[in-house]
Amino acid sequence: MLMPMKDILIHAQKNDYAVVAANCNNEDTVRACIEAAVENRSPIILNIGYGANCMQYDHKLGKLVGDNFDDVPELMVFFGRMCEYLADKADVPVAINLDHGAEFAHAIWAIRSGYTSIMIDRSMLPFEENVAQVKELVKIAHAVNVSVEAELGHVGWGSRYETDRDAHLTDPDEAAEFVRLTGCDALAVAIGTAHGEYNQTPYIDFERLEKIRAAVDVPLVLHGGSGTGKENLYKAARSGICKVNIGTDLYKAGAKAWNDEKCEFAGNGYILAKRGYKNCLISYMEILGSCGRY
Repeated sequence: MLMPMKDILIHAQKNDYAVVAANCNNEDTVRACIEAAVENRSPIILNIGYGANCMQYDHKLGKLVGDNFDDVPELMVFFGRMCEYLADKADVPVAINLDHGAEFAHAIWAIRSGYTSIMIDRSMLPFEENVAQVKELVKIAHAVNVSVEAELGHVGWGSRYETDRDAHLTDPDEAAEFVRLTGCDALAVAIGTAHGEYNQTPYIDFERLEKIRAAVDVPLVLHGGSGTGKENLYKAARSGICKVNIGTDLYKAGAKAWNDEKCEFAGNGYILAKRGYKNCLISYMEILGSCGRY
C-alpha cells in the first residue's frame, strides 16, 4: 500500500526499528524491494534520485551528466507511475522518496510523478538559507500530503572519509531549531557515516546521536548505510534512527550475483542480479528490525 513516508517512519519511531530506504533505478530493483517487503512483512522506502533511471551523477562535478537532460521529467513521471502501480498492489506500507533533491524543480517533478516523500538536500548552504528553502517546499508538499525529509550537517563521501567525516557533523541544538523553523517530517543527520564505499573503518558518534534524539522529536535518518557495519546499524536503529539509506551494497550484491554465475545471456543475468540485490536488502531489513512489523 502506498503511503506518505512520514506515516511509515512514525511507526518505526514508536517501535524502535528502522526502515531501509533502498536506492532504485529500474523496474527490477523496484520489484525486488516490494517482493522483499511483502515476503518479510516489512515496510519499504523506494529511494529514487532525480533522473536516476535515465542519467548518471558525476560526484566529482557534483551534477547530473548525460545526453538526455530534457527527457528527465518525462521519464521521471513514467518511472514514478510504475512505482506507484506496484506499490499499490503490495499489502505492506511502501513510500516513494526523492533522494537528495538538489533543486526546487526536482521536488516539484517528484510530487507530480506520484512520490509520497521528497528529500530536500540544502545541507551545504548556510543555516538560514537551508531553513528558507526547506520551509518553502514543506508548505507545498504538505498541501498535497507529501512528506519532507531535510538534512542538517552534511554526509560526505567514503572515498574522502578522512576529511569528510568530521567536516559537517550535525549540531543537536541547531537540529532542534531547524526542525522547529522548517516543519520537516524527518531529518537526515551527520554522525559519522558517508556515501559510497569507505576508504577506512567508519566511526559512528552515538553520543551525538543520543543528544540529537533528545533534542528533536521527528524521525531521524541515516544516509550512507552501506559498509557502515551490522553492529553500528543495529545500534543506530534502536537509538533513534528510523530510516537508513542503502545503495552501494545492494548494487554490488546484484553485480556479484550476475558475475559469479558468469552469465552470458543478459536475460538470465538480470534475474540473478535482482536476486542478489533482493537477498542483500533482506539482510538489512533483518539488521534494522523491520521484518514482521505488518
